[in-house]
Amino acid sequence: MKAVVLAGGYATRLWPITRHRPKMFLPVGDNTVIDEIFADLEADDRVDEVFVSTNERFAEEFETYLADSRFEKPTVSVEDTSAEDEKFGVVGALAQLIDREGVDDDMVVIAGDNLISFDVAEFVDFFEEKGTPALAAYDVGSRERAKSYGLVQLDGDRVVDFQEKPDDPNSTLVSIACYAFPRETLPDFEEYLSDGNNPDEPGWFIQWLQSRQPVHAFTFDEAWYDIGTPESYLEAVAWYLDGGTVVHPDATVEDSELGENVHVMAGATVTGSSLSESVVFPNATVRNADLRRSIVDEETVVDGLDLSGALVGAHSRLTTQD
Repeated sequence: MKAVVLAGGYATRLWPITRHRPKMFLPVGDNTVIDEIFADLEADDRVDEVFVSTNERFAEEFETYLADSRFEKPTVSVEDTSAEDEKFGVVGALAQLIDREGVDDDMVVIAGDNLISFDVAEFVDFFEEKGTPALAAYDVGSRERAKSYGLVQLDGDRVVDFQEKPDDPNSTLVSIACYAFPRETLPDFEEYLSDGNNPDEPGWFIQWLQSRQPVHAFTFDEAWYDIGTPESYLEAVAWYLDGGTVVHPDATVEDSELGENVHVMAGATVTGSSLSESVVFPNATVRNADLRRSIVDEETVVDGLDLSGALVGAHSRLTTQD
């Protein structure tokens, strides 16, 4: 079995934090977002190759990251784009990858910005049991939130209807960009695209596929975070920290109050400050400040300011002293 980890986005909603780094490298606790997926795929003997589908702009960063990692299976497969407006869509990228890498095997596909609470091996077990295309589905609990995703309607665990980003959702069960496709269905990608169908969201492809053959859904109840916005990233951190605080042994925190869900990373300095629901990246300095639901990137200075919902880019200097 082959695995594809989708990592081709530019994460503009998280700029400046992701202006010069893939969002999959954002830390959640001791690991990055994508490390959790890599670890699951590395441990599953059924998966013999993992392709990281990314763009030209971030390809070198992924290659360097993987070379220094503990993972042996992943290799970088580069989309022919370097800017957001050049993207040809997830379905188009998958079709090109299948052709470029000569994939001729069952294939599992996972978005690299998915933080999921189940082991990917559980999903692969379900896929092998059903022998059909499969997706993972999660109840987001809100019809308003469901509007942003592919909506899944089930009869048992079989998908009987799929609607991509409906204006008026009739349920809250959504697809989470975790899919599996039997080897014999891989030519369907090219057929779908050659018919002039939407090349972007994979949900459109699933909707098209479901109208032609059985598709099943693996549902789970624990947690899922689609890390595409500052809010969703901080929610993922909060889930991981579970109300706690993590301060790296090489960080310095003095005369400060750290509230719930705060992560202070290696080399950071926090003095005379109050922090809650915030992340301070390596070697940043926070002095005499009040941070709430904020992200402070590496090598940054925040001095004497009260910030709420702020994204402070790397190597910035925000201070009342200048």
